[in-house]
Amino acid sequence: MEELRVDNCPKNDDVVEDDDDRPMLSSQALAALQEFFAEQTQAVETDRTETESETVALVSEDWRLSQFWYDAVTAETVAKEVVSLCGGADSDCRVACIACPTLYAYLKKMGPDVSAQLLEFDKRFEQYGTDFTFYDYNLPEDLPLELKHTFRVIVADPPYLSKECLEKVSQTTSFLARPGNSYLLLLTGEVQKDRAAELLGLRPCGFRPQHSSKLGNEFRLFTNYDPGMRLGGWEQEN
Repeated sequence: MEELRVDNCPKNDDVVEDDDDRPMLSSQALAALQEFFAEQTQAVETDRTETESETVALVSEDWRLSQFWYDAVTAETVAKEVVSLCGGADSDCRVACIACPTLYAYLKKMGPDVSAQLLEFDKRFEQYGTDFTFYDYNLPEDLPLELKHTFRVIVADPPYLSKECLEKVSQTTSFLARPGNSYLLLLTGEVQKDRAAELLGLRPCGFRPQHSSKLGNEFRLFTNYDPGMRLGGWEQEN
């Protein structure tokens, strides 16, 4: 067998690299690259700061009370719609949030001048002071008389997907609604679609509410008015 000779093959540590063969950046290009990385880092920090500042603090959900908070997109979308319905600077517009504390919190952040009242069973929300009214759907009209027929916009999220619960919350909305032109938004399960139409004359919108806890039941948003292009518009009837 022919002998393999390796005498002329350099070993790894015998290899000498010529520094002149390495690619080099000019001082101007290096400065531009460093500036680019600095801008990218600043952009990331800015985005993180903005995200943290936009976060709305909420108490933890209590599943025993059938509490499931909306995700940020849902809360912001509905709050934006409510602000739009109030016409921005309409000081005469009052908003009732029935069993939807997530919406109340986002609404006060996005439209701090909007007069909003939270009607809620969970007394942890007494932290909102005079904006809180204790509400038990089993006693649909057991509310302060000063709230009767004073709300231009009502948003309701019944705690249970039962016929009885929706019927009683419907009584509450009638108690609260201002005579004439008032707006009603209902967030509840798809299974309540026919009842919502029968009891309140509501139609489903294309926008699909979502919850942070990713519930198995499909939720819908219903309104008593045509939202136009907002909220995905009214769903077309078959």
